[in-house]
Amino acid sequence: MSSFVPLPLGRPIPDRPHAVSCSLPTMASVHGYETKDPAVTAHLATGYPRFVVHPFSRRLTALLAERHGLAGRTLWLVSSAAMARALAAHLATAGAEGRAAAPFAADGVNGVVHPDSAELAARAKLFLQHVGGFISSREAEDRLIALGAEPEASAPAAPPREAEFSGDAAAEIRTRLRAVLAGARDEDLLLANCGMNAAYAAFRAVSQLQAERGRTIWIQLGWLYLDTIAILRKFTAAPADYLYLSDVRDLAALARVLEDKGDRVAGVFTEAPTNPLMQTPDLAALGALCRRHGVRLVLDPSVASVFSVDCLAHPDLVVNSLTKYTGSDGDVIAGLLAVNPAGPDAAALRRLAAAELEPTYPRDLRRLAAQIGETEAVLARIEANTAQVAGFLESHPRVDRVYWALQATSRTDYLKIARRPTATGGMISFTLRVPMPPVYDRLRLPKGPSFGMKTTLICPFMYLAHYDLVTTAEGRASLLANGLEPDLLRLCVGIEPVEEIIGALGEALGD
Repeated sequence: MSSFVPLPLGRPIPDRPHAVSCSLPTMASVHGYETKDPAVTAHLATGYPRFVVHPFSRRLTALLAERHGLAGRTLWLVSSAAMARALAAHLATAGAEGRAAAPFAADGVNGVVHPDSAELAARAKLFLQHVGGFISSREAEDRLIALGAEPEASAPAAPPREAEFSGDAAAEIRTRLRAVLAGARDEDLLLANCGMNAAYAAFRAVSQLQAERGRTIWIQLGWLYLDTIAILRKFTAAPADYLYLSDVRDLAALARVLEDKGDRVAGVFTEAPTNPLMQTPDLAALGALCRRHGVRLVLDPSVASVFSVDCLAHPDLVVNSLTKYTGSDGDVIAGLLAVNPAGPDAAALRRLAAAELEPTYPRDLRRLAAQIGETEAVLARIEANTAQVAGFLESHPRVDRVYWALQATSRTDYLKIARRPTATGGMISFTLRVPMPPVYDRLRLPKGPSFGMKTTLICPFMYLAHYDLVTTAEGRASLLANGLEPDLLRLCVGIEPVEEIIGALGEALGD
């Protein structure tokens, strides 16, 4: 029996209450998801938690709004009182209506209330997406139970749906992380409610530290994940404080910028490999260049994970989504901010970052701790499959370009940080010589956002990440100028039998 059967629109991936992905089986459903078409959104049981408000959270929001007489106002439930204050302050910059936003605290839950306004609601949702500020779906579930409105599937008498670590979950997670982050101590390993919150906390910590030195400029090195780009573009002190260098390998270009503006540059943010072009810089040379100019380097290796790349010695801060590979069942989100203890500002960055991070909900910690011990074994299976799938795609006549950790343009620099020659992570991006939509529609593979799961996932990544760009001539031209094909497919290989993954791809490509 095949591992892959077509999944209906909106089916959670995996089919669990706290799944981090959902099925978008056709390009029509992708367009409907992005344009909020009710014919599509009505079928979405869940979605990636920073983009789609979880059903438990929606239900709790409605219940609290009714209990506390919030008719005519909008309520957002967030991860902490500090996040509520941050969101209220963000909305206050939007004029008189925004200044009416106020923190909300009741029934053990934090949030923000603002006047009903589509513009304010969109602004609030985008802020929480960028910085990772939504309430945990497990916390929402527990609050519903406490209020006597527990979801039917989670009634206390029901058997447990998921394994949870029974001991000190945070200690278990840090113990596993210390084994791969050489030199890091427990105090250097800061846990966050999601990877994006770790990235935002790193940005905030470096910004605060460097502002005292007259340094406010941030450099985005390479085309990075969309919310990282948003943080750098939106939250720097002034528009002129955001600089973008497209090629992670062109350190000469970075050196020229630092020679010119180095005493005003706060930080450089990059990924290794980048998402989705899988480019890897010479990390040792990059770290030395930044340090020489007093610039703090923030690195996100989530595409391959800290379990596959050895990277803490070069940047000042490492941020990593523990949702990927570490939460390999695909039903928990969490993040890591690791401080390089040998960095020149380690103590200050540790203190500042800890004050910015959002706490991981205890049940999420216990769920992650139950899975983290499998990470290396799961990655070994994923990476064995990935090499074979990459080889198949590179040799297929209907495939144009293939991007993965060991692609020729980045192979040498990637292998400098790979823990093993085969430690590639599971992401492969590729473009086609034939129209993409029919191929995507024919695929039997699970189709949805996220990566780093035991389950293979594929998606038309640019449509999910940059819909505003792929749907306009100007936007598509901008993507192409940055080396990004709008119809790029991002494949995240799982642990299923590799011949079935390749077979499904070959079938859709028209073997």
